[in-house]
Amino acid sequence: MDQVRSRQSLRRLTSAVFLRCLAVVLCPALFTLFAALAASGQSPRPTDLQVKAAYLYNFGKFVRWPEGSFAEPVFTVCVLGGDPFEGALDQVTNGQTINGVPVKVARIASSGGINGCRVLFIKGTEGNLVRSALVAARKTSVLTVSDAPEFLRQGGMIQFVLVQDHVRFEVNLNAVREGGLQLSAELLKVATKVVALNSSGVPQ
Repeated sequence: MDQVRSRQSLRRLTSAVFLRCLAVVLCPALFTLFAALAASGQSPRPTDLQVKAAYLYNFGKFVRWPEGSFAEPVFTVCVLGGDPFEGALDQVTNGQTINGVPVKVARIASSGGINGCRVLFIKGTEGNLVRSALVAARKTSVLTVSDAPEFLRQGGMIQFVLVQDHVRFEVNLNAVREGGLQLSAELLKVATKVVALNSSGVPQ
């Protein structure tokens, strides 16, 4: 029962946290509101991984994919390679929907398995997987996200960064557009940096 309550509390908080963050364009609110997790047995201070998990789920609410991009009526958030989230991503997405489509988390071992993924996270330490995933992603409509250094310059769409010990994110608009995706203005307002880099990582 405690685990069920914990999952429910985490889901409510992540949605509320992200929406409030968008409303006031102050991502540090993530940390203020996540403090309430202490009441449900979670750490009194959210870990960086919990915050990243919350972002990954909520990104899907502010992105538009091309019509007919996905054959199955499932919103799949994929983690490529090692999974760093320690169950936080499963807690956030458990029983949830995005635009009426059920959300599921999939772990995939190679870039060949990204078909069907709407959001793809690659851990920053998975250097070889980052490169191969971005090559494969150019043939699909998947939102690519990572905390890898220079991820945007390699052709990634969203890169997690730390700003004064707070998890934020930067966006490469060219990569997003090349993938046929559209990001909402609200999401772009929350980004700490929005750049337009060509395939060589050079600003345009």
